[in-house]
Amino acid sequence: MAFDLVYLYHSGFALCFDNFSVLIDFYEDSADARHGFAHDKLPLRSGPLYILSSHFHSDHFCPEIFTFAELKEDTRYIFSKDIWKRRRQWLQEDDIAFLSEGDVFADEFLKVKAYDSTDSGVSFYIEAAGYRLFHAGDLNNWHWRNESTAQEAEACEKAYLTVLRKIRQEVDFLDLAMFPVDPRLGSDYDLGAEQFIDTITCAAFAPMHFWGQYAKAQAFAPKAEAQGCRFIDITERGQIFHFDKPGRH
Repeated sequence: MAFDLVYLYHSGFALCFDNFSVLIDFYEDSADARHGFAHDKLPLRSGPLYILSSHFHSDHFCPEIFTFAELKEDTRYIFSKDIWKRRRQWLQEDDIAFLSEGDVFADEFLKVKAYDSTDSGVSFYIEAAGYRLFHAGDLNNWHWRNESTAQEAEACEKAYLTVLRKIRQEVDFLDLAMFPVDPRLGSDYDLGAEQFIDTITCAAFAPMHFWGQYAKAQAFAPKAEAQGCRFIDITERGQIFHFDKPGRH
């Protein structure tokens, strides 16, 4: 089965399979906050719509996602448990699957396992239609070397590599990784992404969390391609990338 990856904005993506769709970390739609692919196309697609939010930060969890239940009856929500703790006043649906690290949601269409993050919430490992996918949320090597002491940066890196090794124990291959390349980190803005693809074999890599700085995101392409990754070259909101078939089994 093929699927399309749609870049919305920031860390927001839609995954469009033949008979279901997945919306991850919606912050704004592909045109603006409330207009674009997610609002116009996803509610019209066949099958259920799964909406995932990795943590409570406003650039990953937006209350606008609850309007999709009004547009599409078969809408299902899968959230990090910290959203229940930190954004409870915004929760408008009773039937929400809340995941902490190690928890799994599974039904006839997809399986979602929550792994740890080095910030808030969780990261998501997803199995769907034979594909293995990963959305990092705010999992990254948040080292802030240009602003932190050497000891602080070392501690951040150690925490990140610990999480990464734990994921690698269970996940050795991904058809697609969606991972931060955040320019605010300064000179080593892509270090966490480079360590990720050095540790886990990825057939394709999609940058995210780059705050609209497309050139910065694109600069990671040579490193991804050197590891044999198909680099998802995002240049604007609303781009669609096609995946033909899952990789190795």
